[in-house]
Amino acid sequence: MTQRIFKLKRVSILSIACLTLLSFTVNAQRVISLQQAVDLTLANNLTIKQAVVNESLANEDYKQSKYNMLPSVTANPQASYNFGRSPNLTTYTYSSQSFLYINGQASVSVTLFQGGQLRNQILQNKLQLDVNKTSTAKVKNDLLLNVVTDYLTILTDQDLVVAAKQQIELAKITLDRAQKNYDQQNATIADLAQAKAQVSTAELNLTNAQNQVDLAILILKQYMEMDPSTQIAVEKPDISKLTNIRTIYDATEVIKTAFTINPDIRLAELQQQTSAQAIKVARGAYYPTVSLFGGAGSNYSNQNKQKIIGTTPFTQQVGTVAATGQSVVTSGIQPIYGPYSFTNQFGDNFNQSVGLSVQIPIFNKFTTRTSVHKAKLNYQNAELTTQIAKNNLSKTIIQAVLDLEAAEKSYQSALQTFNSNKEALNVTKQRYDAGFVNTLDYNTAVTNFNKSQNDMIAAQYQMIFRSKVIDYYIGNPITL
Repeated sequence: MTQRIFKLKRVSILSIACLTLLSFTVNAQRVISLQQAVDLTLANNLTIKQAVVNESLANEDYKQSKYNMLPSVTANPQASYNFGRSPNLTTYTYSSQSFLYINGQASVSVTLFQGGQLRNQILQNKLQLDVNKTSTAKVKNDLLLNVVTDYLTILTDQDLVVAAKQQIELAKITLDRAQKNYDQQNATIADLAQAKAQVSTAELNLTNAQNQVDLAILILKQYMEMDPSTQIAVEKPDISKLTNIRTIYDATEVIKTAFTINPDIRLAELQQQTSAQAIKVARGAYYPTVSLFGGAGSNYSNQNKQKIIGTTPFTQQVGTVAATGQSVVTSGIQPIYGPYSFTNQFGDNFNQSVGLSVQIPIFNKFTTRTSVHKAKLNYQNAELTTQIAKNNLSKTIIQAVLDLEAAEKSYQSALQTFNSNKEALNVTKQRYDAGFVNTLDYNTAVTNFNKSQNDMIAAQYQMIFRSKVIDYYIGNPITL
């Protein structure tokens, strides 16, 4: 008796531990709603981050094109120690003495006219920035649609898992009844084998459905840049709300709306405008470039150690008159020298200049002509790309509208088939229990019910997905 109580206690403790572990596993699993999946994707996805970096690069190009309108200022200080026979750049004489020479120059230049290239380049880079911003928006929208698609796939596969489990339970009940009938010699070995095959088929369907769920969840984690080992589950919305969706659309109106908001069209149109602006930039090379420049500089040499700081008069005898012995003198002004400091010398040698520069293109091997022609061809290509994008979008939307109508009809048909097979299975089961229907007919009813249930679930989510695609193209928020 004591051993029995001990065993019961051990079983109870083990059961409590298992329940606790199961509870911890469930609690550790993170539940993700559709909005959270979208937010995490927009915040973490590497493709979006890469698009944002490209957008920042385009912004730097745009700012630099505006900075190119500013003057250019340079300074060129230089110092050299000369020895041997070399020219003294201050006295302009050759000498064999060593000397130190310091030279400083500063210049400023501003472009006054360059065929409109500077201004047109600013406009082109601004358009290119808009292109990159639109490209970022396109990446986000595409990922948004992918996340919604995968989310609906997870919901579909999860419902198929539930249906597969129900089918297993139904198959096991059938197997149990077949086993009893076989034991009572009311059924053949073939009937029992067929019942066992129903269980195996249902278990295989469950395995396949669960694998599809795991794969779809893994894809969702990749969109969100989440660690694959993280345990997550998706939040299931109210199915009754999902069935109340719009299924009738006018394709012409959808196309008209999509042309104004779809990032693919906006991107193609901006690239076309950028190509048009590139033609103006290329044509600017035909015109002269006019620049205003100015400069200032000075120099110092240690050979100029003294400078004239004043004068003093002097008289000097140059000879005598032979007849009279009278002295012959001359008078003049004699310079007075003083130390020539670095500051004084650099200030005395200070010089300035200002001027106007004109560069006139005469012949550059047809480089400008080729650039203009290539820019025009790029514009034609951008025009074709825009039209192709519009044509493809129109075809896609028309197909999406037709797919939605077909999906709605398929769902209604699948729902009707499911209800019919469900009713047929109930009737067949009652007759089978009463012995009026053989095992083959009953198994056929079960198979038909299982297939119609799977078809109904898939058709329901397919209709929802097709409706969300239309919402995507007309700019409606995609929610479940």
